[in-house]
Amino acid sequence: MATNDYYNDAGNRSDRFSAHTLFPSSTINHTFGAQDHSSELDSSYHTSTPPKPPKKDQVYSDSTPVKPYPKIRTNMQGSPHPHIRDTPSPEEHMNSDFSWRRRKHKGFFSGCIPWFVYGISIIQIAVFIAEIIKNSILTGSPIMIHPQFNPMIGPSTYVQINMGARFVPCMRTDPEIQGAQPPISWPCPNTTTSDATAASNHCDLSALCGFGGLNDDKPNQWFRFIVPMFLHAGLIHIGFNMLLQLTMGRDMEQTIGTIRFALVYISSGIFGFVLGGNFAAKAIASTGASGSLFGVLALTLLDLIYHWQSRKHPIRDLMWILADVIISFVLGLLPGLDNFSHIGGFLMGLAAGVCILHSPAILRQRIGDKLLSYRHVESDIDLGTAKPSSPISPKRAQDVTKFTKFTKEPVGFFKGRKPLWWAWWLMRAGALIGVLVGFVLLLNNFYTYRNTCSWSYELYNEWDEYKWEQ
Repeated sequence: MATNDYYNDAGNRSDRFSAHTLFPSSTINHTFGAQDHSSELDSSYHTSTPPKPPKKDQVYSDSTPVKPYPKIRTNMQGSPHPHIRDTPSPEEHMNSDFSWRRRKHKGFFSGCIPWFVYGISIIQIAVFIAEIIKNSILTGSPIMIHPQFNPMIGPSTYVQINMGARFVPCMRTDPEIQGAQPPISWPCPNTTTSDATAASNHCDLSALCGFGGLNDDKPNQWFRFIVPMFLHAGLIHIGFNMLLQLTMGRDMEQTIGTIRFALVYISSGIFGFVLGGNFAAKAIASTGASGSLFGVLALTLLDLIYHWQSRKHPIRDLMWILADVIISFVLGLLPGLDNFSHIGGFLMGLAAGVCILHSPAILRQRIGDKLLSYRHVESDIDLGTAKPSSPISPKRAQDVTKFTKFTKEPVGFFKGRKPLWWAWWLMRAGALIGVLVGFVLLLNNFYTYRNTCSWSYELYNEWDEYKWEQ
């Protein structure tokens, strides 16, 4: 997929060994003591036996970049140990971290396994299979072919509603529905005809909504802001989403970590359905993880902007992202999808990305901070319980020391910060407060004022709106 190329371009690195490259640090046993300054590197240099290349199945720590050593200084004047390698400069360490962050992922299970992406993908595929089975049981066909064909090649709209699609009449009371006289007749989940006189088109709202029915005819199925993330309208819908999720989503989770990724994914999906519930047509049934994936698209766009100067082909990467957005919006015109959910997911992804992603590279350089790689929270090493022989990198030891210092003296963390640092953190706080306030206002509007946009119907095909018979 286009978005997968976005990550693969920047991480290409030659695996060949040249005359100026040696082994990764994890293959060399440095044992420097107070009196003994020799090492396997020195002994192999003086012997006639050439050093052995690293094994193919050698596993390296994710926290340390797998990068060849720099050149060996063999003409160090005045040095008692002429063959010990140079210590990497801060600039080299920064570039090493960034190259690790952008390393090429080879295969679906290379590097850190994106458990969240794989887990939620399995759940979504299993739920879609359940949709097909239920549609086959209720209507006699695995996909909707009567009274009209589902262009997404999937179950009936009414089966989706019965299984948890975002459907406003099932989520809140509406005077136009609950107070209608005579009472409105709703299609049953097993309907296959548009004949208004058919018995399958004369069910009450409780039968259509399912999940044990409604409480005294007062709809309040709030969970329909969450459940639709696991439902899909058809094969085309879930196929496109899985393609994005297992490429772009996988790479993003491997880059920023499972916890950060899960927060953005879930919050974007929920916020998208809340926004769609406020402004989309009432009779629209919305499903899919597209809102969540638009949040991931927003993360990808932010990451591109943050590291624009370090990208090989930033314009091309931007074009691929825009192509994904356009395709998703076109699919959003089909039944069962909601472009307002896409917009909401994208907005939440932008706000969450500003909060959880590292600062832009150019900003970190101007304020003097290192361009650090992302580190998974669950992969930290506890220095208090680690064995003396545990291979703890200096960077990790420094990170843990900084965290311990912050817990003991949190005020010191803010001393000496430059104005740009404060400005960026104020922007982060503003983004967080903005989305929280927006979320509360949208929920209040949904349940209290029930305002909708009349022009929103232009985003949908007329044939997707069911003309309810009274």
